[in-house]
Amino acid sequence: MKIAAVRPIRKAGLYTQMLMGLLLSFSLGQVHAQTLSERASIVFYYGDQPEEAMLSRFDLAVVEPDTGFIPPDTGGTQWFAYVSVGEVSPSRPYYAKIPEAWISGYNQEWSSDIIDQAADGWPAFVVEHIITPLWELGYTGFFLDTLDSYQLVAKDVLERGESEAGLIAVIRAIKQRFPEARLILNRGFALLPATHEQVYAVAFESLFKGWNEHSGTYVDVPEQGRQWLLNKADEIKQNYRLPLIAIDYCPPEQTQCAKETIAQIRALGMIPYVGDGRLQFVNDAALR
Repeated sequence: MKIAAVRPIRKAGLYTQMLMGLLLSFSLGQVHAQTLSERASIVFYYGDQPEEAMLSRFDLAVVEPDTGFIPPDTGGTQWFAYVSVGEVSPSRPYYAKIPEAWISGYNQEWSSDIIDQAADGWPAFVVEHIITPLWELGYTGFFLDTLDSYQLVAKDVLERGESEAGLIAVIRAIKQRFPEARLILNRGFALLPATHEQVYAVAFESLFKGWNEHSGTYVDVPEQGRQWLLNKADEIKQNYRLPLIAIDYCPPEQTQCAKETIAQIRALGMIPYVGDGRLQFVNDAALR
């Protein structure tokens, strides 16, 4: 977040100078309040029985809101709701309200419809039917997922550009309606030049250890894929100085895999979480 330049006031009195100093200090305090330390802890839990006592041990908790979980308004944990922007599952309560013309494809791997991000009305729909009900429940943070799904259906550079413009409009619409909302993007690297000032952190999956939903197996990430992600991470650090969150996957019973992967991620200056493939269990290895 940038601090607006303070226009100098000629012959300002002592009171005016003090007031402006306080305002600037407040603004700086707001910036520091938005900073997320790389030593922070985060958990991603999409199971159907979120336990507050377990999740509240983390600094940030990302949960599946359709479970009916209501975040507490006490304690130091920041509660984030999972929000799929690029795709929508038929199980979502707002699915029936989406015009059929807005559906541009189908992701067979996850059994969800891909939304045309260039559709008129989609940003307003996201704010009204997805974000606002969650905000009213007490969620002040949102983990925006499937931001790259448009690439599965975009036929050319023009369509990709239109989809990216639509996603940028979604992010801006959320921040316009809820300026205090904290947004974590899952990838969406192409959106950052236009949205980085509205973004709280950037996450990505499978830096060292990955999960293949189609085969239901855990996989080692090839060096080429890891290096591509690391290059993107370096760009984000240098250009935007945003916190980075790396989400990797190990079998729940392989505790050593989780510990080693967490150490590797932390050594790179990123916030780690290592979970099971479908994030149905809480792994507290990052807290130890």
